[in-house]
Amino acid sequence: MSDILGVETSYESRVPYDQARIHAAAIYCSDGRVGEQFDDFLQNGLHLPRYDRVALPGGPACLAGHPQTTLEGESVLGELKFLVDVHHLERIILIAHEGCAFYSSRLSLQDRRRELVQKADLVRATAVVQGVTKIDRIEAYFARLVSGSLRFEPVEV
Repeated sequence: MSDILGVETSYESRVPYDQARIHAAAIYCSDGRVGEQFDDFLQNGLHLPRYDRVALPGGPACLAGHPQTTLEGESVLGELKFLVDVHHLERIILIAHEGCAFYSSRLSLQDRRRELVQKADLVRATAVVQGVTKIDRIEAYFARLVSGSLRFEPVEV
């Protein structure tokens, strides 16, 4: 059925609904160019068929204490705490990616310095998330563009 503009007014997904929780969440950048790769990594690389998603510009950057992200950070921590309490999360994945416009535009960082700050932010964000959620299993990854693909490198936190 289409509306007056020819747009479908209803769509039914063919993907079956599975109500079982995986007890994991991922916090990552909302950049649409990397969404499918993030899903592929989380589902196939980390074997998380489903997970709670927290996607926003810069992803975990808002949890690293930058003055430009104070409001976003407070909001994300509140939402994350809710997910931990209600969905009984046991594992959190933080992902930053190469070429993130949040870092180049909002934080005015370029080239090699940008990557160093992103990795340091993953470490800081891990400490903040752990302090608020009390979850011990927090992992961080940096997604690097290599020959037209994203390679997910673990970041020691």
